[in-house]
Amino acid sequence: MSAPLPTTLRLLTSITDVPQMAWDALVDPGSMPFLEWAFLAALEESGSVVPERGWHPRHLTLWRGSRLVAAAPAYLKDDSHGEFVFDAAWATAAERAGLRYYPKLVLAVPFTPATGRRVLVAPGEDRPTREAELYGAALEYARAEGLSSVHVLFPTPEELPVLEAQGYAVRLGVQYQWTNAGYRTFEDFLGRFHARRRHQLKRELRATAAQGITLRTLRGEALEALKPEEAWQLYVATVDRYPWGVRSLTPDFFTRLLGRFRHRCEFVEARREGRRVAGAFNFIGPRTLYGRYWGALEEHPFLHFNVCLYHPVEACIARGLERFEPGTGGEHKLTRGFEPHLTYSAHLFLHPGLDRAVRGFLAHERAAVESGLPLWWAETGFKERA
Repeated sequence: MSAPLPTTLRLLTSITDVPQMAWDALVDPGSMPFLEWAFLAALEESGSVVPERGWHPRHLTLWRGSRLVAAAPAYLKDDSHGEFVFDAAWATAAERAGLRYYPKLVLAVPFTPATGRRVLVAPGEDRPTREAELYGAALEYARAEGLSSVHVLFPTPEELPVLEAQGYAVRLGVQYQWTNAGYRTFEDFLGRFHARRRHQLKRELRATAAQGITLRTLRGEALEALKPEEAWQLYVATVDRYPWGVRSLTPDFFTRLLGRFRHRCEFVEARREGRRVAGAFNFIGPRTLYGRYWGALEEHPFLHFNVCLYHPVEACIARGLERFEPGTGGEHKLTRGFEPHLTYSAHLFLHPGLDRAVRGFLAHERAAVESGLPLWWAETGFKERA
């Protein structure tokens, strides 16, 4: 038998340099939707992820002849915006020491703090070998271009051994996520709380009806009722509320999502007196619901909790989904049934002094995160662990 052809690395400056079918053939059937070609293409083609906005696509791909066997979405970054693994303190320390921090290389999905494979590998390939090749290629590219560092954001736990063997330092993070403990009904879920917390949640749940607000989820053909410009207006309603808010996503991004990516989209809408007053744009995977873009045109008590937390959880139970990830941050989620879960990132700096400093920081941070987990879990108000 002839030996397999060697692999060839190609660095691509657009996801459209790869045929959609070739890229999606690498995505695991149970994977999160954000790794699919159509989502990544929507970011680039809409002008949301482009060099003018600090994102320079540098997708790492491995080919055996004309066949794509592994790939990693990757970007040269001029800043740290839209990454959700916060390294501003590292950048400041580097600059004070006279070291250039930007540009850097990130292996990630832009604006998407969701755990998923950072290296996609074709079926039948040796996964650890292909992962090591691409993580090593990222480092070689960083050296060749004089970059400060390589960052792998939100990899799966299964990828960590290969990353550590390549010399990357692992960082721990925490997100608050809902997991399905075999609930048959939403009442089963509420029954897990201590009585005082359960009464609080029920009071919040009743608020929308008292305010004359109705909620429903639009899926499939029903999404035709949502115009892309309406989704974008709700998105910027939240972004513009904060002094640090940045309109990262363009209106055309939502046009493309509701066009060729509609099968992965859901929209929870809140209506009062026939008008849409708030909504949450979510994404659905085979086993997980992902909360993303929330916005409100009117302010009502507990409306955010109902649109972004309670209504999606009830839908997850009805559909038998395993998990609901509403995004990063928000300690208010802890008291509403969302449990702390570890997330990961991996970092490697080319300057030895900076690399040592970051590794020292990460060791202290890890201890703090690990000691905080049981305290965060206690805040859920659950009677016991599932």
